[in-house]
Amino acid sequence: MSGSSADDGESRTDEPEAPVFEAVPEEPAPPSPLALMTAERDKLRDQLLRTAADFDNYRKRSRKDADEAVRRGREDTLRELLPVADNLERALGAANQSAEGDGVIEGVRMVHKLFLDSLERVGCARVPSVGERFDPAVHEAIQQVETDEQPPGTVVAELVPGYRIGDKLIRAAMVAVAKAKPAAD
Repeated sequence: MSGSSADDGESRTDEPEAPVFEAVPEEPAPPSPLALMTAERDKLRDQLLRTAADFDNYRKRSRKDADEAVRRGREDTLRELLPVADNLERALGAANQSAEGDGVIEGVRMVHKLFLDSLERVGCARVPSVGERFDPAVHEAIQQVETDEQPPGTVVAELVPGYRIGDKLIRAAMVAVAKAKPAAD
């Protein structure tokens, strides 16, 4: 035995073995942490914007509903109070025809003025009628009067006053409207 390399008895070639290639499906590279964080941020931002928009719409709708409820409450209250004003006006008309009771007349006149001032403070205004052109949007014709003194279609008498709050009509004025006298034959 010599000190040289040991021989296993196998023959050895100096050619390298050919590598064996197997078809391995290529996996996509995992997204970077920055890309994951950016996607998460964009998703949360979108959710935040949608939530903010929903809340803003809810707030506007709630405010509109509250304002509408207040307006309806005022209208209902005024509908209840308007007959009081009507009766005060009738009392004033009857008292003016009587010679007695000057103190009563003055008292009713003061209450009536106070009441009308209160209506004005809550935004209620009387619909102009007598002398105005008949407007079916604010007047309710309950009588026609033949006259030559006013042009046809003009309000000649107000039987029950009309009232409005802002642009909203609370009650139409009940009026008498002029019509032309029939031509003499």
